[in-house]
Amino acid sequence: MDHHDFEAPIREMEKKIEELQKFSEQTDMDLSANIEELKRQTEQLKRDIYSKLTPWQRVQLARNPERPGTTEYLAAFVEKFQELHGDRFFGDDPAIVCGPGRIGHHKVMFIGQRKGKNTKERLRCNFGSPHPEGYRKALRKMKLAEKFHIPVVCLINTPGAYPGIGAEERGQAHAIAENIFEMSRLRTPVLCVVIGEGGSGGALGIGIGDRLAILENAYFSVISPEGCAAILWKSADKAPQAAEVLKLTPKDLKSLGIFDDIIPEPLGGAHTNAAAMADTLKQYIVNTLDELVAVPIAELVERRYQKYRHIGIYLEEQQKALAVPGSKEPVDSLLPTPGDIAAAESGPTSVDDEEEVKPGRTEE
Repeated sequence: MDHHDFEAPIREMEKKIEELQKFSEQTDMDLSANIEELKRQTEQLKRDIYSKLTPWQRVQLARNPERPGTTEYLAAFVEKFQELHGDRFFGDDPAIVCGPGRIGHHKVMFIGQRKGKNTKERLRCNFGSPHPEGYRKALRKMKLAEKFHIPVVCLINTPGAYPGIGAEERGQAHAIAENIFEMSRLRTPVLCVVIGEGGSGGALGIGIGDRLAILENAYFSVISPEGCAAILWKSADKAPQAAEVLKLTPKDLKSLGIFDDIIPEPLGGAHTNAAAMADTLKQYIVNTLDELVAVPIAELVERRYQKYRHIGIYLEEQQKALAVPGSKEPVDSLLPTPGDIAAAESGPTSVDDEEEVKPGRTEE
């Protein structure tokens, strides 16, 4: 199992426990009390370390090669899964896996990004960086799900879309943009979960939905920490600093209103107990789909539109209201309406209009 530098104290404790167990077996000495105490201390040490992870440490956990990916989750909790191939334009991209299956009592179209588990698989899947044909394949399957009125579940795990010459020649940017546009108005429930890395447009290409969730030790960012560091500081060595300023952790993303839910992981990360993580993720997907399928489709699509319409909008009035101690005004009532947005975008058209603009309201 791969380990990270910040896990060194844990490894030392586990090594001591292992040595005591071997010594006890070889000498027939009863050291069970000592071993149990060390296990208790190790458990507490894990809680202390994993509760105070830096953004960069969380990125490292998200990239752990033993972390369960799309194929492992599909095998763990999806029944009768049938993979579908090809985009009918160019070919099949193994970096994106698509197909219908059953989870709980729901029939679902699953779309997921696949990295591969060994060198051969990783090369075939391009290390989880999809080509345009992968995104076109995903969109075709989403449209198929829409036709048969079944929900779409997207499992996101990519460092980013492949930026090579061939991908650009085949319309990488257009394929991602088209997916974003079509997913925003897809007339069926869409649930998106970041299970590892959520890199840039590569994640957005299958990341527009009614509900966005992220695993506790995953991340979602407009650019990788290394890429950001190379631009700002001319050195990838500054990646830990870049991870801090990118606000890419689940807690930051939820506080910014981008993600709806954070799914807890086993202590130490999903790779430490893949079966427990699969059970947790399955239950979350089933419960969320129960909620989404109960909403009339027209209302669901409108909610989805408004959700993304409001991301990135900032109102000083909202901040002031939230800062007032004891304020009972609901946050939802402070969000701008479509009329507010249209008025702000068009701007005042006369002197009278200017007088009607509420002081203190700005929009960026």
